Amino acid sequence: MSGMLSAILWDNDGTLVDTEPLYYRATQELLATLDVELTPELYGRVGLDEGHSMFDLALARGVGRDLVEQRREERNVRYMELISGGVPVRPGIRECLRSLHGRLPMGIVTSSRRDHFERMHVDSGLLPYFDFVLTQEDSRKTKPDPEPYLLAASRYGLDPASCLVIEDTRRGVLAAKRAGMECWAIPSSFAPTNGFPEADRVCSNATAVAVEVLRRLRP
Repeated sequence: MSGMLSAILWDNDGTLVDTEPLYYRATQELLATLDVELTPELYGRVGLDEGHSMFDLALARGVGRDLVEQRREERNVRYMELISGGVPVRPGIRECLRSLHGRLPMGIVTSSRRDHFERMHVDSGLLPYFDFVLTQEDSRKTKPDPEPYLLAASRYGLDPASCLVIEDTRRGVLAAKRAGMECWAIPSSFAPTNGFPEADRVCSNATAVAVEVLRRLRP
C-alpha cells in the first residue's frame, strides 16, 4: 500500500518503549506461584501473536478463577514496580518522532492500562510528539480486534484507509489490517518466529520508518 497518509498511529509497548521484557518478567513470576511455567516462546505465541491472556494457562490447568484473578492483579502491581524503575525508549524512536512531528497527526493506540502507560512515560519525553492517546480503558475489545484502531479513526475524524499503523506484534498487525489500515512492523525482542506475513512492510528500526514516511510525503 502506498496511498495518501492522513495520520500515523503508534503502538506503545515494544514499539515506542521496551516494556515487553518487564511485562514478561512480572507475568512469569506470578504464574510461577500457580505452578505454570512461562517461557519466552509461549509468551510470544499465546500473548503477542494470538492476543490471549497468559493467565488463561492457569485456568486451563484447573486453577480457580478467583485465585487466578488475584494473581493477575498482583502481576499488575509487580509490573508497576518494574516500570517505575525506568523504561528504555527503543532505538531511533526519538529521532523518528522528531523528524515526523508537525508533518502528520500522530497518536498512540495501546493495550496498556492508563496508569501503567502514564507511569512508563513519566520521563520518556515522547508524549509531546503525539496528539492523542487511547489506552485499554478506551475500548471494549483489545488487539487483535480492530476496535481500538477503528475508535482512533472515528474519534479523530480519520479515514481508516489513510492511516498508517506502526506495530511490533502480530496481534497488533492483525488489528490494524482488520481495521482497513496500512501497517508496518518493527520487530522487537519477542518478534514472531514466522515474521509478519500480514504486515505491509517490515522495518528494521524506527529510522527506516522515518525515511520511508518522509519519502511518501514529498510532493
